[in-house]
Amino acid sequence: MLNEIKSLQKGKMKGLFGAAVLLIVGMLFGAILVSGFGLVRPGFADVELGANTPPVNLDADATAFSKAFIEVAEKVTPAIVQIAVVSERETSQRDFFSFPFRDMPQEQRGSGSGIIISEDGYIITNNHVVENANRVSVGLSDKRNFTATVIGTDPLTDLAVIKIDADNLVPAYLGDSDNLKVGQWVMAIGNPLALVSTVTAGIVSAIGRGQLGLIRDSYGVENFIQTDAVINPGNSGGALVDLSGAVVGVNSAIATRGTGTYIGYGFAIPINLARSVAKDLIATGRVNRGYIGVNIGEVDNAIAKSLGLDRPRGVIIQGVLPDGAAASTDLKSGDVILKIDSREINQPNELQSYIASKTAGTTVTLDIFRDGKEIERKVILKSRDDDSKSEPVVKMESRDKTAEPKQTTASFEDIGLTVKNLTEKEKTDYKIDAGVMITEVKSFSKADDQRLFRGLAIVEADRKSIKDVDDLSKIINSKKGEALLLKVQDSSGNTRFVGLEIPQ
Repeated sequence: MLNEIKSLQKGKMKGLFGAAVLLIVGMLFGAILVSGFGLVRPGFADVELGANTPPVNLDADATAFSKAFIEVAEKVTPAIVQIAVVSERETSQRDFFSFPFRDMPQEQRGSGSGIIISEDGYIITNNHVVENANRVSVGLSDKRNFTATVIGTDPLTDLAVIKIDADNLVPAYLGDSDNLKVGQWVMAIGNPLALVSTVTAGIVSAIGRGQLGLIRDSYGVENFIQTDAVINPGNSGGALVDLSGAVVGVNSAIATRGTGTYIGYGFAIPINLARSVAKDLIATGRVNRGYIGVNIGEVDNAIAKSLGLDRPRGVIIQGVLPDGAAASTDLKSGDVILKIDSREINQPNELQSYIASKTAGTTVTLDIFRDGKEIERKVILKSRDDDSKSEPVVKMESRDKTAEPKQTTASFEDIGLTVKNLTEKEKTDYKIDAGVMITEVKSFSKADDQRLFRGLAIVEADRKSIKDVDDLSKIINSKKGEALLLKVQDSSGNTRFVGLEIPQ
């Protein structure tokens, strides 16, 4: 019996000892887990991650450069608003160049951006953001929301002004876009893809960018600032700013390949033009824009040579509109506008953009190149409503219409051009008295390079009216080794000047 009791006690002692061992082991294992195996690998608890110092120590200039972006983002972002629109907009097929307007055609809703330009709630944005709007609302950076009224729109520049009922707003500072340089750093601020208050950076990659076909009107003004700062749907109407925080442009369009999203280039309307349009819209609800009343074209190398210009410069007057502002002066087709108000002009859109910032009744001074001389003319701008419909007038020498010209043709192999005399029906159809008809243009020829094509009528050569093929042949033969200026007209009555270099 005694032995049994001792055996039981001994068994209990072993059980307690075993339990104690298990408890100690458990505590040690838990400690190891909690300490991250520090007891097993004590050196790893104090390991340092990463290098001790950055690889580059920014100097004062680099630090200041980075700080400029930060400060601009902080100071300008509150002046940029988000615009939500319910409109009658229909889905349209996107071209290569596209307005970055985020539209949802199923709900006829869209969004864009705007720039606060006055303390009492005037906001500038794009026309294509608010056109046909039934309801416009504005969201501020402090999360307040307002219903907005459309004050006025200007489709010819794709600008609009809206207003909210608010006070003590902080307007953006509007800079001087005329001082922009290619390569200059800029930032785009807006609300792309419904991402509120987004800032991107890049450079001005080109200025005076036109002929994008964004504004479907012959009077449309396309004189965009091109930038590689990322602009996407929803950025429309937002600000393009320089590193001083000055707004230099209103973001308007992007280059795209059918997706409607950014692929490398964005376009902004110069703020100088936007400021002028905004003033008119706020004052009267419409733009009282002045017009010279001329059709203009670019001066290429061949045209410059044919006119005796030292180099391609200025813009050539293709035609003068009846009863327009220019018609009251002695301006005529073939004149080259070199300057306006002492500003050099080398592209048609440069002249259009400058004139678009002037109101009807303003007097402008034009420096004109004519017959080898530079002359000065003053023109009082008229409103578009005062201009007559553009109907090119071709002045021809009087001729005996009873004598029917022979149906002769001529080929000029060295320039790739074949012409024939006009029939009476062609004269009637084209509303001209004389000239020759282009019947063939060889591919990759000099004539083809100048966009001449079959069906164009040549009505002038070397500033002289031509009656038939013989007249044209004589003039071309007399201009061997020189450049020849032609005036051509299409079946719709549109005229333009073409320069052709005639081989020796």
